[in-house]
Amino acid sequence: MKLSTKGRYGLKAMFDLAVHDGEGPIPLKNIAERQRVSDHYLEQLIAELRKSGLVKSVRGAQGGYMLAHKPSEITVGDIIRVLEGPLGPSDCVLENGPIQCNNADHCIAKTVWEKIQTSISDVIDFITLQDMLDDYKKKA
Repeated sequence: MKLSTKGRYGLKAMFDLAVHDGEGPIPLKNIAERQRVSDHYLEQLIAELRKSGLVKSVRGAQGGYMLAHKPSEITVGDIIRVLEGPLGPSDCVLENGPIQCNNADHCIAKTVWEKIQTSISDVIDFITLQDMLDDYKKKA
């Protein structure tokens, strides 16, 4: 399973907001420059994150974006699901409504897909932006 640029760039943008949490609204242009993402594309991603309640925006000359919750309250899974939709290595094990196939009752591979799905969810739902910040500070 591979994430699209939406998931990857969105996570980078959210991490950037977490790094600058408490500094007030961060202009989109600043995030885009630091993360090397186009302003236009980042604007689309931030709009989805804002609609989901993970980001809030402030208008005006001193405006920009900031996290809507503490970094310890936002998981990687929260971000990826907003931008990528329901996760699953196969259509038959999608989180929000698996698609049944004719072989579902006899498919030995489905057990493997379910285990992969569970493992992925366990990891991304466990890691918060705060965990990422802590790891970043250790490496810096």
